[in-house]
Amino acid sequence: MGNTESSVFQKRLAQIPPADQLEIESSFENLCQAKNSSKKGLGLAAFQDSIGNSLPSAMSNRIFHGIQSQNPASKASPAPTEISIEQYALFIVDILRGTVDEKGAVAVHMMTSDNKEVVTGQEVQKFLEDLIWAVVYVLQRENALRGWSLENTHDCKSGTLTLAAQLLSPLHSAGEQTVKEVERLSSSYTQTSITDWLYKTPMVSMFLRIVVRLGLSIMRKRTEQQLDLGSLVPKCKKGKLTSFCSLLDFPSVMFLNSHLPSEMQQRWRLLFSTQIHGESFSKLCGQLVDQGPSLLVLRDSDGSIFGGFASQSWEVKPQFKGDSRCFLFTVSPNLNIYTYTGYNDHYMYLNHGQQTMPNGLGMGGQHDYFGLWIDSNFGKGHSRAKPRCTTYNSPQLSGKEDFAIDTMEVWALGELPEHLQAKNKKSVLDANPEVQALLEMTGRARQSEGLRDKEEDDE
Repeated sequence: MGNTESSVFQKRLAQIPPADQLEIESSFENLCQAKNSSKKGLGLAAFQDSIGNSLPSAMSNRIFHGIQSQNPASKASPAPTEISIEQYALFIVDILRGTVDEKGAVAVHMMTSDNKEVVTGQEVQKFLEDLIWAVVYVLQRENALRGWSLENTHDCKSGTLTLAAQLLSPLHSAGEQTVKEVERLSSSYTQTSITDWLYKTPMVSMFLRIVVRLGLSIMRKRTEQQLDLGSLVPKCKKGKLTSFCSLLDFPSVMFLNSHLPSEMQQRWRLLFSTQIHGESFSKLCGQLVDQGPSLLVLRDSDGSIFGGFASQSWEVKPQFKGDSRCFLFTVSPNLNIYTYTGYNDHYMYLNHGQQTMPNGLGMGGQHDYFGLWIDSNFGKGHSRAKPRCTTYNSPQLSGKEDFAIDTMEVWALGELPEHLQAKNKKSVLDANPEVQALLEMTGRARQSEGLRDKEEDDE
């Protein structure tokens, strides 16, 4: 690949197998087929012409500057106006297989086109917004939303902004412990600070890998790519409810799914929605009990969106259950997750129809002071934190401490529990077509025909 004599270049290129090196070389040659390109390099216009509509223009521009920043010769020199195959290769290696230091060096140059050694918090935030939108864009373009649609989820634009703000929150200058949001945006950050931030926010690196693989159509079939997509995008199973619109926006779905246990990330199955099932606590319990792990999402009358992850099946009984994997979260106006503190084991509680114990659904805290509570008199609840929920260290999730429910939905997570799988098994007639044929010959109709729904395909 080229005639460079740089040992640094060869050493970094050796991080990937020869087959991948050949794929990178072929990819660059394909890009050079565009008009206005030379045989050995690509300018920005030619690069974007080659990319076409594979990426949003803002992200293809950032990627070009990231490639342009690479220096195969390891000598201080101005960035060339055209990118070479060596620069292209190093960029791919750094983003897909590089260390956090190597990614940090590239990321700084993707955040600004001025080759500055420092970037502002505002530049980092704009980079995140462009990156998140690029992920959504390439997934939609590749038909990889897995049953989700931007039309049947909450506003993607606002979700992009809240996820960008959430991912930005760990960014600090050297020596800082805490910083206000306004100060974070106006402060400047060195490459060291960006590298430390990338280490704390692995989702950013994951987003970069997805955008580069799918946007540049390179090494997209690798196991790491499938793992990235599997942890981000669950299969959405909502039956035939084409008109259903989720409270969650797609960026929030990716963020929440990435924080679930790996065995629960592959599929979400809609169990309950007030849009479909009405406002009934009995109906909620009927749809919720014994369905495996679940995600509860509510919007209150003030517009706040929040909820909780239950790691085990819900049971109606006057006792707490669950484990330390449970968490509470907010989606709007801020996106955040609040995890187990170790203070107590009041993870999840569901009770109904008793006079001596509280009736309702609760997560965290204690009776009458839950981090999240839905009263059995459906339509109202509370989120009481003085100032934090003891179980999850969460603040008040809702707009008001005592809130009114506007909308609620519940998703079952992961594979169907065994008892539900048994119910969905095919009948003996499905397993034995000879028995079915014999019934038809004797004129006896198949009573179950048309009554059972066909199981949806995984893809």
